[in-house]
Amino acid sequence: MRIAIAQILSSGDPAGNLETVRDYAAAAKELRADLVVFPEATMCAFGHPLDKVAEPLDGPWATEVRRIAHELGLVVVAGMFTPGRGGRVRNTLLVCGPGVDTHYDKIHLFDAFGYAESESVDPGEAPVVFDVAGATAGLATCYDVRFPALFTANARAGAQINIVCASWGAGEGKAEQWDLLTRARALDSTTFVVAVGQADPAAAGKPAGTAPTGIGRSALIGPLGTVLHALGEEPELVVADIDPAQVGEVRAKLPVLANARDLSVPEGR
Repeated sequence: MRIAIAQILSSGDPAGNLETVRDYAAAAKELRADLVVFPEATMCAFGHPLDKVAEPLDGPWATEVRRIAHELGLVVVAGMFTPGRGGRVRNTLLVCGPGVDTHYDKIHLFDAFGYAESESVDPGEAPVVFDVAGATAGLATCYDVRFPALFTANARAGAQINIVCASWGAGEGKAEQWDLLTRARALDSTTFVVAVGQADPAAAGKPAGTAPTGIGRSALIGPLGTVLHALGEEPELVVADIDPAQVGEVRAKLPVLANARDLSVPEGR
């Protein structure tokens, strides 16, 4: 299958970001992609009032993304915000296109490095996998990449590919952590990992805000942790072919999922 990585730089304008989705998706289709993956917060960059832009999954923003996906005949994954509980929003990945219409709400919220995502975001509750071009893919969002269990849960549900959409904040050691974590999650789950982040505002000549934006460094990683494609910091579209059948070959040699033991501590200890 052919996957397009759309490393974009979102703004605070959902309508303008929708035009970016349209342009990059059309370019991906020209390159014969089956799937195009956009980052977390494609709808609206962090640092803006998310409750003002959040829309339901049948609202105008998601509806237009669906129209683009069906018109072009490819599957689109894009980060948006939907209404949550208690006045908060949900950090949602919309997945749509021919034969696919699902979504994933980010489970692990970024309450770390002095940022409290849980103040404005309502967490999701369950992993999600979907079928595309004869393969199965699982979903994760940004901070989720620090939690191996989500990736192995997706793999046990049939995923040969794990998609990570991010708006990865800059900071000391953060770039190295992103590179390490995305490769580690491929090894944990013996899946391809498609890690798609927001571009770095500085590299695109834009001012950086106080909220997490992006550092670029999107990547496609093989099921043995090998980096197959690595992007830089600027907005960019990269298309690559993968063979999901390789996952079965790797798991026959390195059956970490089959060999895993339950190491939970017994009650009363």
